Amino acid sequence: MKVLVIGQGGREHALCWKLKQSPKVTQVFCAPGNAGTALEGTNVDIKATDSVRLVKFAQTEKIGLVVVGPEVSLVAGVTDAMEAAGIPVFGPSLIAAELEGSKVFMKELLRKHAIPSAEFSVFENSEAAENYVNDREECRLVVKADGLCAGKGVVVCGSKTEAIDAIRRIMRAREFGDAGKRIVIEERLDGQEASVLAFVDGNTIIPLETAQDHKAAYDDDRGPNTGGMGAYSPAPLITPELMAQIEVQVLIPTVHAMKRAKRPFRGVLYAGLMITTQGPKVLEFNVRFGDPEAQPILMRLKSDLAEILLAAATGKLDTIPDLEWDPRPAVCVVMAAEGYPGDYPKGHEIRGLDEAAKLPDVKVFHAGTTTRAGKIVSDGGRVLGVTALGDSIANAKFKAYQAVKCIRWDGSWCRKDISNKAREDGPRLIQTAQRPVADGEGKPEGQETTLRRKPE
Repeated sequence: MKVLVIGQGGREHALCWKLKQSPKVTQVFCAPGNAGTALEGTNVDIKATDSVRLVKFAQTEKIGLVVVGPEVSLVAGVTDAMEAAGIPVFGPSLIAAELEGSKVFMKELLRKHAIPSAEFSVFENSEAAENYVNDREECRLVVKADGLCAGKGVVVCGSKTEAIDAIRRIMRAREFGDAGKRIVIEERLDGQEASVLAFVDGNTIIPLETAQDHKAAYDDDRGPNTGGMGAYSPAPLITPELMAQIEVQVLIPTVHAMKRAKRPFRGVLYAGLMITTQGPKVLEFNVRFGDPEAQPILMRLKSDLAEILLAAATGKLDTIPDLEWDPRPAVCVVMAAEGYPGDYPKGHEIRGLDEAAKLPDVKVFHAGTTTRAGKIVSDGGRVLGVTALGDSIANAKFKAYQAVKCIRWDGSWCRKDISNKAREDGPRLIQTAQRPVADGEGKPEGQETTLRRKPE
């Protein structure tokens, strides 16, 4: 079958690369794609939110599966348009995508269904929000724009001054546009972050291997939030016991909550978690593969991705074989443009890609790249995701940074500490086994969900 991947970042390059490996896939298209996706298939010059043209292209080419990569496409209703045209599509509907598209919706759903998360308040005007901050004794707060902000709409504050400044930037200066019409102010949680992703078809949940992202721009988690400066998989922080707790307290009740809200979820459910002394708490939900988490996770996935995504799109996840994983860890280091996450230049020629590609167990995924006059040049803030497999997390890190050293362009930079948080307790191979959810595991009475998970 032919597959169309929608998007143009590192996540989409990883998806194209993995889907191309399937014996079921005859051709991969990517709209609009980047210089890297062009190496895996055929780029199509259609914007990722142009539902009309995307549907027409899919119909003309007789596409057998559409995979929607970015959140902007999902909240623009691309999935709904494909479904209306009878085209199999992997990704949640517009109303289900609100789980990521609105932090207010997400937090209120968590509160209603007792899914663990930080305490919060919602504000629609800056004066009320500022008064709330000034009236509090506790000054460790997080201020979040309600809408999509490409991973940058969250400000972690250590003082009242910082919180008020964040409110004014988001609500008055509209630093993130209409996404800042409403804000969430929540308590700041302490602990380590981890990412847990799962394939969902509305009734069946298949958790993937764990990962940990690095959101802050600079080493030691300093600086402003970004779309992600690197990631590694697995996250040794997530033990089998903790994973079971996350499944029961977060994944299962969230899928049921969406079903009860008449917003059945089908796609990738991504739980961004803070592992606190009180247990796992939800920081955010994404409704698609994370970027850069997708890169190390898909590097480790040995199963046929096209088979999995088509099964999820058609409600048949319960029929696929257990997922197979490479037991070796993977580390992804993001190489960024000078100035990111602020303003940055474009058009710098990228050198050394061929040299990096020759290294064993390394794959360079393109994010913000394009081709001009036959040369690959920078075209975004996060430009490349240099990803490597290794016998240990430390070894994977060494290989990834060895590849980074091969690549250069004017102003390029990266964090030097990706994966340092990992406890070196060895890679863990998660195998899955079908297991019905027992009563009391977050399941509303009268609803059935099958959880595919590793053996007890």
